[in-house]
Amino acid sequence: MSKLALGVLSPIMFTGCGRIDSLLWQPTTTPTQWCESMPCVELFSSGVTLSQPSSTILIYFLGLMWLWVGWRFWRVDNGQKSRRWWCVAMTLGGIAAISAGTSYQAFGFELKCTERAFCTWTSWWEIAYLALQVASVNAMLAGVAYACTRGQTRRLLLMYALVNTVIYYCVAAAGAFLPNRFMISFEMLVLFSTPALAACFIINGWRYVNNKSDKDKALLIAWAIMFTTNIVYYAYLLLGYTQTLWSKGFWFSENDVLHVLMLVWVWYIGTVVVGVIDDEDPQSPSGPEQASDNKH
Repeated sequence: MSKLALGVLSPIMFTGCGRIDSLLWQPTTTPTQWCESMPCVELFSSGVTLSQPSSTILIYFLGLMWLWVGWRFWRVDNGQKSRRWWCVAMTLGGIAAISAGTSYQAFGFELKCTERAFCTWTSWWEIAYLALQVASVNAMLAGVAYACTRGQTRRLLLMYALVNTVIYYCVAAAGAFLPNRFMISFEMLVLFSTPALAACFIINGWRYVNNKSDKDKALLIAWAIMFTTNIVYYAYLLLGYTQTLWSKGFWFSENDVLHVLMLVWVWYIGTVVVGVIDDEDPQSPSGPEQASDNKH
């Protein structure tokens, strides 16, 4: 049953891709120790172990929220490239969240521990998450470039987004096949994603100081929520609250903190930002409110 579950769950079935299995969980962890360190339950008497049930529900819901917001941007596309890129960004982010939840939460035990003496550190689901998330962030940068810049500045931002994505994919691929832990880590994702998010914050902050537009205000608030979310995540992680609460029988991890706050961010994007995004070019079609019924 476990072999069947792994076969169904694995998105990349290359026989030569077992190198990442040599990266073990640190400190070395047995399957029994894994389920002592987090909640584990049997899924509907199937013999399949579900890890972190509450966290699984949360991350899958977050993924669906990302996809919902991507759909909202698609509905108001109206030929505007800024909205198209935001649609791409949110759709990729939604798929990334579901992929992450499958390995970090829901089926982490099955993918990393089943029929092993020691649990592995990562899986191809997580590598897919990293790749999709970096592409999502750079698609957001492209959306901001079309919504808030013109000319040479826009071309530079779009070129950066493309080059950053390609370089990251090369780094992640090398990290997976060497294998190298840091090259396929969340920290590496943060290093590649932060410059794009910082550029968006600076662009919208500068523009808002000069013209006080609703579009720049909405985007500036969005980036502020994003950065606050990451600060709170790392604070919770470093203070060790996950282990403290779990020792008392209550599970709420640093990832849960991240996902709850990201729900706030995604909801804000889908209810506020989607209503103000349009291309900076004056010849672009009319705003979202006039295009809201163009697609069904």
